[in-house]
Amino acid sequence: MSTWKKIAIGAAVMVVVVAIIGFTVYQSKKNLTTVETAKTQLKDLASVVSASGEVKPKTYVNIGANAFGKIIKLYVKEGDRVKKGQMLAQLENVQSSADVNATKASLDAAATDAIAADAAMRTSLADLNRAKSDYERAKLDWERAQGLYKAALIAKSEYDANNAAWATADAGLAQAQARVAQAKAQKDSADKHISQIRANLTRAADVLEKTTYQAPYDGTITNLPVREGETVVIGIQNSPGSTLMTLADMSVITAEVRVDETDIVNVKLGQPAEVTIDAIPKKVFKAVVTEIGDNAIVRSTGVSTSQQTSASQEAKDFKVVVTLNEPPQNLRPGLSATAKITTASRSNVLSIPIQALAVRRQDDLKPVGKSSGSVQAASPLDAASKNTKEEIQGVFVIRNKKVEFAPVETGVAGTTDIEVLKGLKEGDEIVTGSYKVLRTIKPGTSVKVDNSAPKKDESS
Repeated sequence: MSTWKKIAIGAAVMVVVVAIIGFTVYQSKKNLTTVETAKTQLKDLASVVSASGEVKPKTYVNIGANAFGKIIKLYVKEGDRVKKGQMLAQLENVQSSADVNATKASLDAAATDAIAADAAMRTSLADLNRAKSDYERAKLDWERAQGLYKAALIAKSEYDANNAAWATADAGLAQAQARVAQAKAQKDSADKHISQIRANLTRAADVLEKTTYQAPYDGTITNLPVREGETVVIGIQNSPGSTLMTLADMSVITAEVRVDETDIVNVKLGQPAEVTIDAIPKKVFKAVVTEIGDNAIVRSTGVSTSQQTSASQEAKDFKVVVTLNEPPQNLRPGLSATAKITTASRSNVLSIPIQALAVRRQDDLKPVGKSSGSVQAASPLDAASKNTKEEIQGVFVIRNKKVEFAPVETGVAGTTDIEVLKGLKEGDEIVTGSYKVLRTIKPGTSVKVDNSAPKKDESS
């Protein structure tokens, strides 16, 4: 056989061998499922609840109109800082001032009447004492005249004169006593009249005082919706009155946010938070939870459920107040804010990406190619999964280039990772994607790992 024939035969054999090997590799790869993976590792995790709201001072008051009248003077403007007791506004007070002055004059007149009544009572008491003396003297003369008349020592006319004098003294005593009672009644009436006028003066002074407005504490004027010359009114029944201004104590600033009802159970007083304010980008403020609302608020209407007459299936929120530790001086009430509340934290714990978690029923966990069987390397959770309809939470672990379903117990969930309490160990390789694969993959499936970054679609 010539050399060229031998070379040709050798080449043909090599081509056949390569073809067989290629066909075998192709067939083996046809049944492989491409997956994305990650390894379990130790991390620091923090569970965070995010909620949005607005900046509010802890202490603020809407100063409303306490009287009807025209504003004649505004002593402040919006943004002014004021001290406690500083004058803020003045309403027209001509009528109320006149009422106070008239009532004071009536009080002075009533006091004069009371002095006169007191003098009259003292005079009546003096007259009473004199009448008592006259009565005692006339009585003694009458008793003495009776004895002398029986002894025939005085004439009948003198006896009758003593009798008349005693009767006159008795009548005078009764009259004096009546005058004293009358004087006491007049004195009591004068005193009560003074009390009545004093009460009227208190009322008139209160009306006058309500025409002036002073700062109840140190703060900043954050809202001033009125102008000089406007007429303000007080609230009547369900009609709110005029608001003159809003005074806020800006020394303690809070962010009032609304937390979803599914997250509120994890929020506790004293938990740390981070607040970001839209008006101050790229800056984070430390804060702490200081108040948690008890009543749910309907998200669409902002009305508390306690004020509704019927049940609602709409989404609900709860009010949570976080107090900023070091608020900047340029904060203003009403600025939009977002609070991230740390509800739990763990250090150096075994964690996996959240998207790796899958939920399967027991009858969905039969290995590929078998009609019956159970989860390989089953954990203690299998004892509670005898019901084939019961759902089991776990992850797909790669062992010997095949996937196995491992039930797991989870703990604190972070932003992208979640703590694993039981079912895995550090370094296990688990399936994290794609989403379609995680939905359909079954235990025993042969897989091919491809963790390369996905290519961008040029057409998009």
